[in-house]
Amino acid sequence: MKLEIYADVLCPWCYIGKRRLTAALAQHVGRDRVEIIWRSYELAPEEGRIPGPTAAEAMAGWWGEQAPARIARIRSLGAADGLELNLHLARPVNTFDAHRLVKLAADRGQADQMMELLLHGYHTEGLNVADAQVLQRLGGEAGLDGDEVRAVLAGDDYAEQVRADRRRAAKHGVTGVPSLMIDGRPPVSGVQPVVDLHRLLEHGPTGSDPAADTAEGTAWTS
Repeated sequence: MKLEIYADVLCPWCYIGKRRLTAALAQHVGRDRVEIIWRSYELAPEEGRIPGPTAAEAMAGWWGEQAPARIARIRSLGAADGLELNLHLARPVNTFDAHRLVKLAADRGQADQMMELLLHGYHTEGLNVADAQVLQRLGGEAGLDGDEVRAVLAGDDYAEQVRADRRRAAKHGVTGVPSLMIDGRPPVSGVQPVVDLHRLLEHGPTGSDPAADTAEGTAWTS
């Protein structure tokens, strides 16, 4: 089985979805035969490298009076899956280099660990995941060679792969994250309950369930 996951570091739903997918895969009888491919999906490519307002502040601007309740819900759902989503610390930045680092990690068999560290660093620790020094440190924690990480960040390696994922997402109708594609089938939401994700892994999508139609996971804010 080939499982393609479209995600962005800025998206709290992607962190929740990753944790739930990990639980679903642990129950899957064919988990050793699942090929996981992390696909880049930049939610805010216009963001710069210098952090500005927090995610919570941005959400308050979008949602107004509904913001406190919606933020509380995101944090509660994350906590239920063992995650600490500190939206008052996370500050959206450009994630292009973070995605390039995941591509390097994929070539070294460490993509899942790299994504975990990026998501935790951003959502829990409030790290600037556009900062080269932060990315170098996280790359080292993921087991990547320091010289390779520095070379990638100093150049444009894997840039075309990130852009290719953007085109691939448009081609396959991916309009929000996290989105899953199983064996090339149409994308479905990647932030479903564990039991539903496990059912997808066992039997595949049973109907039209595009990620963009879900109430959760269609943006880094939901």
